[in-house]
Amino acid sequence: MADIPQDHTYFERERDRLIVEVAAAFEKLLPRSNNMNRKLEEVLEATREYETIAALWHSFHELMKSQRDDDEGVEGQAHGLPGTGGHVLKQQSFSQ
Repeated sequence: MADIPQDHTYFERERDRLIVEVAAAFEKLLPRSNNMNRKLEEVLEATREYETIAALWHSFHELMKSQRDDDEGVEGQAHGLPGTGGHVLKQQSFSQ
């Protein structure tokens, strides 16, 4: 307030004081908003890196889902997971 002249009216002094206060607030706001923008860019970059992994897992899920659907469509075929003892390989018959 030392730089505001005293010969102005009350309104002019208050206006000048508020202008100085708003300018100081903007000086604080600008670096903070720049910092926030950098953080948002970092977050977006990290999510872009995970999109590739998510697409890979999605394709794996769709493959497993289609194989399960194929297995359910075939009757008489034993179900189970490899390595658990419940999985039976398809047997081929040999004719002579």
